[in-house]
Amino acid sequence: MTRVLVLYYSMYGHVEALAREVAAGVREAGAEAVVKRVPELAPREVLEKAGAKLDQAAPVAEPDELDRYDAIIVGCPTRYGRMAAQMSQFWDRTGGLWARGALIGKVGSAFTSTASQHGGQETTLLSIHTMLFHHGMVLVGLPYSAEGLTRLDEVTGGTPYGATTIAGGKGERQPSENERTLARFQGRHVAGIAARLTG
Repeated sequence: MTRVLVLYYSMYGHVEALAREVAAGVREAGAEAVVKRVPELAPREVLEKAGAKLDQAAPVAEPDELDRYDAIIVGCPTRYGRMAAQMSQFWDRTGGLWARGALIGKVGSAFTSTASQHGGQETTLLSIHTMLFHHGMVLVGLPYSAEGLTRLDEVTGGTPYGATTIAGGKGERQPSENERTLARFQGRHVAGIAARLTG
């Protein structure tokens, strides 16, 4: 069975919500979905003061397990148009995997969350893509066959580079039904391609 890791970082729960939808899509495609998160870097008291979501059920991943999966779908919020430090630091620890080419030919994909419509969704996804390219991964985006990408009747995330959500300046907005549908589509799409490549 094709194994897909949904690896995420989420401070306030928006990316965590998308990660659950991505994993649901992976399972709909008949693949095994494993949802894990990267370690937090900030002290607990700082996170509590910031109102961070500390009750996330997903276990913490270790870099040396990444080569056990056929595909890795990476999700993290933007920080000034690039991936969050927590996700970056996790991947900075994958030098051993890179040195032996452990992820070459595996499928990679990305999703993100920003505070506003134009708050760095695409640049954040591309920063994740660049990292995955350095590992020799085969990148998969979110094709326009996902009809929700072309909706004009509501404010919504979603790009051809990956699923996204708009959280609002104070984190007040949760992923919409359209954004959740796009995340599920991406999970199905990635799992299907990974199955074909490993079949």
